[in-house]
Amino acid sequence: MISRESRKERWRRRHLRVRKRIMGTPERPRLCVYKSLKHIYAQIIDDTRGVTLVSASTLDPEFRAQWNGSKSCANKEAAREVGRLVGKRALARGIQKVVFDRGGTIYHGRVAAVAEGAREAGLEF
Repeated sequence: MISRESRKERWRRRHLRVRKRIMGTPERPRLCVYKSLKHIYAQIIDDTRGVTLVSASTLDPEFRAQWNGSKSCANKEAAREVGRLVGKRALARGIQKVVFDRGGTIYHGRVAAVAEGAREAGLEF
């Protein structure tokens, strides 16, 4: 019988394929996006030191205060707001240029909305 790879294993292989080419440096850190079914997370990472410089997600108190708990956090509007939030925090830390890491998912929907929100906030990639 032929065994089939699990969904998680296929995602891991795609993510490794992306990460082979993308590396965050102190001059251009990596903007990494992860999405779950309920939330979306964005981090700016310096891979040379292995340090997260800035992060934002739909679980942040700052996001929750302006978003209002009645709305769903698993949509493109929330993802765009997370992108704006991570962009605003990055500019406050002096980070202007980043490398985008889509995290093994296709550049569509919520992942693309995070990128658009970060660009609106002033990040370049």
